[in-house]
Amino acid sequence: MHKTTNRIRGTTPEIELAARQLRNHLTPAESYLWQALKNRQLIGLRFRCQHPIGRFILDFYCPSCKLAIEVDGEIHSEQVERDTARTEQLEAYGYRVLRFSNEEVLSDLNRVLETIKEAALLP
Repeated sequence: MHKTTNRIRGTTPEIELAARQLRNHLTPAESYLWQALKNRQLIGLRFRCQHPIGRFILDFYCPSCKLAIEVDGEIHSEQVERDTARTEQLEAYGYRVLRFSNEEVLSDLNRVLETIKEAALLP
């Protein structure tokens, strides 16, 4: 089958542009976690930062284990239903989703990394 488009999982040019812009403006918590995930530092897993999938942009994504990691700031306490629906839709497509608060990442990175590692090793 010949690939006729460079679109990632049904994304649009606008979503891809937004992902590029987000990569250049990570929150402090996202940046801190990215420093620990990039370059296969966590058990050799390759993570992507601000990765577009359909109409969503995942904070971090590991394609080999279909693991999405979301780092949630204060705004997420006001959009719980939206985040739950987003997680359910991603899970319906076969992705596993982990959510951490900014505070968790900044105050206990080792525990966050251990949780990610455990999820990545699940079959």
